[in-house]
Amino acid sequence: MSLEYTLFNSDMKKDYTILVPSMLPIHFRLLTPVFAKSGYKLEVLTNEGEQVREEGLAHVHNDTCYPALLVIGQMIDALKSGKYDMNHVACAITQTAGGCRASNYLSLLRKALAMEGWQHIPCLSANANGLEKGSSVEFTMPLILRILYGALYGDALMWLSNQVKPYELEKGATDKAVNQFIDELIPMFEHGSYKQSKRIYKKMLEMFKSIPQDRSQTKIRIGIVGEIYMKYSPLGNQHLEDYLIEEGFEPVLSGVMDFALYCVENSIIDYEYYHMHEKNHYI
Repeated sequence: MSLEYTLFNSDMKKDYTILVPSMLPIHFRLLTPVFAKSGYKLEVLTNEGEQVREEGLAHVHNDTCYPALLVIGQMIDALKSGKYDMNHVACAITQTAGGCRASNYLSLLRKALAMEGWQHIPCLSANANGLEKGSSVEFTMPLILRILYGALYGDALMWLSNQVKPYELEKGATDKAVNQFIDELIPMFEHGSYKQSKRIYKKMLEMFKSIPQDRSQTKIRIGIVGEIYMKYSPLGNQHLEDYLIEEGFEPVLSGVMDFALYCVENSIIDYEYYHMHEKNHYI
């Protein structure tokens, strides 16, 4: 099995469909238009089922963490579906430069593709740490700002949905509001601004407040915590949010921006620790 692989370059993005594993159902629906404005054609995968886990087990060592197994299994299962031009498809995955899967997913994915004889399918790394410079997403300032606003709006929609859906009088009204708002939100990414975001948040709050609700009894709030993929991904947690709502609870999740701020703060601490010890000749 050859471990040689094809690098993704900027000339490819106009012709290639880039597959992205699912994780955040609301947030990731904003990824496609956000990256489209920078010339990337993204498709967020929605395939689920036992076959995804089986493909993961067949291509990833079973001692590797469960999220890695699911993400890579979903990619392989999608590529075997026959939906894609195998000469114009790529896979994208995030890397945080941390330990475990945060940095190693890309190598595992390339190895899985090689097992199927698909070394020609390029893999992109989405990271802000200078990893995989030869095959990474080019993060320009306009793209970074769109991603930032997308994360903020996605967090707000996720929180409002989970706060309203358990109390809705008309089943499906909250999902309908989420879909409608995302459709209205997509064109606004061209000129994101703080002033515009204030108007968007106000409209978002008004829309969800207008949904008829029965608040005669307060639901027990259940926090969903843990590893970031398993916490957010319906594929990973077997649609835990929907299950809790159906059982009469109100699910609560922290926002993606909380995780992003944690990563930034961690990098600052690492930087300060390194330079403090360097100054004192400890390293």
